[in-house]
Amino acid sequence: MEKTKEQIEQQKLSKYLVRQFRQACVDYGLIRDGDFILVGLSGGKDSLALVELLGMQQKIYVPRFRIKAVHVSVENIGYKSDVDYLNAFCREHGVDFEHITTHYDETTTADSTSLHKQKTHCFLCSWYRRKALFDMAADEGANKIALGHNRDDIVQTLLMNLIYQGSFSTMPPLLQMNKFDMQVIRPLCLIDEAKLQRYAQLCEYRKVPKLCPFEKESSRADIKQLIAQLEQLNPNIRDSVWKAMQNIKTDYLPVLIDK
Repeated sequence: MEKTKEQIEQQKLSKYLVRQFRQACVDYGLIRDGDFILVGLSGGKDSLALVELLGMQQKIYVPRFRIKAVHVSVENIGYKSDVDYLNAFCREHGVDFEHITTHYDETTTADSTSLHKQKTHCFLCSWYRRKALFDMAADEGANKIALGHNRDDIVQTLLMNLIYQGSFSTMPPLLQMNKFDMQVIRPLCLIDEAKLQRYAQLCEYRKVPKLCPFEKESSRADIKQLIAQLEQLNPNIRDSVWKAMQNIKTDYLPVLIDK
């Protein structure tokens, strides 16, 4: 039977995702022999694609590693996930799945009062979900946590930090944690969000039933709009920003000297 246009497009996109995923793993040394990786599975298109790609790579056996996908719910945040679908999706791709629940109370956490006063619900929810992942990784002996941030996310974070924090920094493909013997990896770092979005549509990934009510608090939507405006000046603005992160010329920056 002759393939449809959608099937051909899906096949091409799948090859693109696999190629970029593997390139990222090689370029940044993301996966090593013997790794035990926890995958943060939010239920969005990026994390679903990450589970699919890691599940595929795990079957190759070079390098040998094992993975477990973890979905973290925050019980006092009004969003809803289809946990049964996430579990079935992981089984389909040969990946173990676990669902854990956490919560935060910004009125009673004495040791982070200043943090809570300065950060949005969106930041705090993400922070506590990440903490739950780290706690689970430590308990189970995992040495890496894989997150589904794509190239657009990394570019946007750079601009957010530059504009709002006054720092030239972003989410690196590989981050060695200072306080833990653990690494955070982002194997989708070379993949464009638009490609992931289209792949999710073609594969009919099921969407999250109810999004977080605080999602619009994030400054990320403003940065996306800024990038859209910058594209009018340079259609390849994302490529330029990405290359700039790898082409930092400190000789031409105002660096303070030691006194």
